[in-house]
Amino acid sequence: MNSVFQGPRIDEAELRLVSLPLLTPFVVSNQTMTDKVFLLLTLRGEGIEGYAESVMDPYPDYLEETIAGAEAFLKELILPDIVGKRFSSPAELNCLMAPWRGHRMSKAVVEMAYWDLWCKALGLPLKTALGGVREAVPVGVSIGIASIEETLERIRVANEAGYRRTKLKVKQGHDIKLLEAVRKHFPDIKLTVDANTAYGLADLATIRAMDDFHLDYIEQPLAVDDIHDHAIVQREIKTAICLDESIRTAADCRKALAGGAGRVINIKVGRVGGFEAARAVHDVSEAFGAPVWCGGMLESGIGRAHNIHLATLPNFTKPGDTSSSSRYFKRDIINEPLEATDGMMPIPQNGPGIGVTLDRDFLESVTSKMERFQA
Repeated sequence: MNSVFQGPRIDEAELRLVSLPLLTPFVVSNQTMTDKVFLLLTLRGEGIEGYAESVMDPYPDYLEETIAGAEAFLKELILPDIVGKRFSSPAELNCLMAPWRGHRMSKAVVEMAYWDLWCKALGLPLKTALGGVREAVPVGVSIGIASIEETLERIRVANEAGYRRTKLKVKQGHDIKLLEAVRKHFPDIKLTVDANTAYGLADLATIRAMDDFHLDYIEQPLAVDDIHDHAIVQREIKTAICLDESIRTAADCRKALAGGAGRVINIKVGRVGGFEAARAVHDVSEAFGAPVWCGGMLESGIGRAHNIHLATLPNFTKPGDTSSSSRYFKRDIINEPLEATDGMMPIPQNGPGIGVTLDRDFLESVTSKMERFQA
């Protein structure tokens, strides 16, 4: 009889705090980032390693989770509990973390690192294990808040590089005039906007005015927890609303789409708690006929590689945020260049799992602290 695959034993977990300088500050409606700060988790077992990075910010400006809180949660509860154990699948690992409430981004980094380790033990690319169907995924660019002149120049550069969607960060007072200028110079590009919750129902006239600019969608115009008011706005405008921060579970996705709160879903694997949850959101969206796309959190090459594999699933039919790493970093923490050509990002293929390897010397230079947990 053939033995059942038991999954690799986790012999050691290594947690690093990494700060990777951005080429230019990235400005959205509620924050400005000059460095990408994140936790990098390595799980080791049976001679192989699995990697993942966290996506929560240092402060609770995207969602409630913070790096400091995640660090404590992982060090005090999760990592000591998983080292020395063997899991037959990432789903079994999720069962161990399930009793702890919330902390989706923290749980995601553990689950994602185990997916990488598990796939390497099986000799499979992550894409194959997830059920992906593509060898490359369409990608767009996300352009932070800047002057209109600088924004136009960034769009020109992205357009010449062949990116398949341009997303503009907007906020109150930085919206309609910007869109007028962009459409005057680029009448035919696929264009979206992302408000990062900057508006309320009192701004309905402004949101309604965005209908004139032939946007593919308006992303997260209202508050994180307000699916109801998103439904009110969606009834008042022609342009599709895309939900991001509001969707943390498959149930959130079902309620939002059933209630008419939007017609497009942004899936960020960290936001929803890992790949198992991301596939559930993908499947619910597909059942409602709502396309999805892979959102980004300015990830380094580790998180970017995970996102690329996820975006190979069938219902990821809109360009995602996994554009070239060189748009953000002078040097990345991985050895393989993740670069798009004509708006298409190929699947990393340097071995099984996520298909990328760490640039260990450079990683050491951008690590501020590191702790190991052993069985």
